Amino acid sequence: MAELVFFSGTMDCGKSTLALQMDHNHRARGRGGLIFTRLDRAGEAVLSSRLGLATGAIEVTDAMDLWDVVVAHRTGGHRVDYVICDEAQFYTPTQVEQLARLVDDMEVDVFAFGITADFRPQLFPGSRRLIELADRVQVPQVEALCWCGRRATHNARIVDGVMVVEGEQVVVGDTSGTAAGEVEYEVLCRRHFMRRMNSRAARAAALSADVLPLELAACALPAPGDDPHGG
Repeated sequence: MAELVFFSGTMDCGKSTLALQMDHNHRARGRGGLIFTRLDRAGEAVLSSRLGLATGAIEVTDAMDLWDVVVAHRTGGHRVDYVICDEAQFYTPTQVEQLARLVDDMEVDVFAFGITADFRPQLFPGSRRLIELADRVQVPQVEALCWCGRRATHNARIVDGVMVVEGEQVVVGDTSGTAAGEVEYEVLCRRHFMRRMNSRAARAAALSADVLPLELAACALPAPGDDPHGG
C-alpha cells in the first residue's frame, strides 16, 4: 500500500540527508522515482545536505502540477514508484493535494521532508496541509540541538546578529546582502526562543557584569518580607 509520509522537524535534524538515503535505498532495490525540491540552500534544481551530499532534482514552482509531472514521466516510459519531496514546506496546499492523489490513484509512495513552522513561529501552508493529509507524520531520529544543549524545537531568524520575529515568511537561509541585512537561521529550544536568546545574545550576556547568569535570571526572587526558611 502506497503512503504519504511527512518527515518534519527543525533545521539541522537531517531531513535532507534522510531524503537522499531513502532515494538511494529505493533505487538500490530497482524502484524508479522522482526527486522534487524548492529553494534549496545550494541553488536551483538540487537536493543538498549540510553534510555535503547532493543530487539533481526537479525545481518546484507555484504553477507546477506535480500530478502532471508524474503522469508525463510514466507515459514517457519511465517508472515512477515513489516521489521524494524536499523543502515541502514551500509547496502550495494544492500541490500537497496533488501528492495525496498520486498515492491514492496511482499507488505512488510519497516521502515529503520539511520544516513545520517558520521563524515567528507559524505553520507553513504546505506543512499544514501535509499534516492534515499525511498517512503518517514522523520526526527524524537525529535531534537538532540549541546552543544550550537542549533539544531544538524552533527555527529562529537572525538579522545582523539579532533574532527577529517579524518579516516575510520565506527568506532563504545563510544569505547576505539582502535589504534586511545579513540573514541567518539558528535552531533554539523553546525556552531560549521565547526569550529571544540566540547564541550571540547569550555570549554577550555572559560577558556583561551587569547581567545575572542566565539560569539565575530565570528564577523568581522572594518577595520583600518573605522568610526563605519558612519561619
